[in-house]
Amino acid sequence: MAVAERLLVIGGGPAGLEAARGAADLNRPVLLVEARDTLGGTPWESYATLTPHLKPTKEIMAGMLTAVEDHPLVDVRLSTRVVAREGEAGRFLVTLEAADGSRQVEEVGAVVVATGFQHFDPGRETQMYGYYEYDDVITLVDAERMMQAGKVVRPSNGEPPARVAFIQCVGSRDRHIGNKYCSKVCCGIASKQSIEIKHLLPDAKVFIFYIDMRMYGFWEDQLYWRAQEEHKVNYIRGIVTEVIKKGDQLLLKGEDTTMGRPMEVLMDLVILSVGMEPSAGTLEMARVFEIPREEHGFLATVGEPLDTVTTPVAGVFVAGAAAGPKDLEDSVSMGGAAAMKAVGLLSRMSRTPA
Repeated sequence: MAVAERLLVIGGGPAGLEAARGAADLNRPVLLVEARDTLGGTPWESYATLTPHLKPTKEIMAGMLTAVEDHPLVDVRLSTRVVAREGEAGRFLVTLEAADGSRQVEEVGAVVVATGFQHFDPGRETQMYGYYEYDDVITLVDAERMMQAGKVVRPSNGEPPARVAFIQCVGSRDRHIGNKYCSKVCCGIASKQSIEIKHLLPDAKVFIFYIDMRMYGFWEDQLYWRAQEEHKVNYIRGIVTEVIKKGDQLLLKGEDTTMGRPMEVLMDLVILSVGMEPSAGTLEMARVFEIPREEHGFLATVGEPLDTVTTPVAGVFVAGAAAGPKDLEDSVSMGGAAAMKAVGLLSRMSRTPA
């Protein structure tokens, strides 16, 4: 069997961009397929700044996009999905479908799936937080869009909030809904956003209600202590069980687990720290390439902890949050590792006599 030279990368977020650039820099032709009409993925589309350094997303990611868009060995297909495949490692035939419904079959030697995640819908299972009932209950993503616009206001009246609450672990660490895992980044993003709110609204009081505050690596120092010591953000270990309307404010009911007593507090704006779930694209690629899913629903790998990118399907690799909750550092590192593994596989297959 003649080995196809090209590598297919599915997904144009940070992991996919790094995989595409890395493989192309190793002199391997790359076909990059992205379902959206632009590259950059969820961070480019939704995040005002990136954790942990609070630098503007588009400013930081612009170089990643340019490195791929201007690379002579990368063929970018936007508004395009992979809908079918045949063949095996070394020679996959993949069917691409464009936004207009037209289809085209392409030949590739190996595949990197970097289809990311979706945010948990906080109204899907329960309305105890009132996400679809109360305008002033929003998510981390909604808050990022406000910050992109340079202001944080109460959606109900357009006024700046005097009291803001973050509720952690919404859609994560919840066995009742089946999400039995920590989404890893939510504590850091809430802390980042709390700092940004204090920059925009210095007089606002900001509270973060948490089960356990989980800060990985340098985030402890970069975000958690900085938010408390420099910006006077209040971290309260407690469980919020209900959000209800009281006058023109929101009443949070629950338990202060440090003090071991019931708690009721009034807030102007409530931000739900929603976790990660497998994206629709990730589930679709699991079907198309027959990739097993691990017990939490993300794409399975075979060599963890020493190999985080090789799936059980020969010639198919995974990068970023398609394999589970990841931060940006994880995602970009996995993109590079997946590119190296894929290029290495194709090089070995090319050297092996048929």
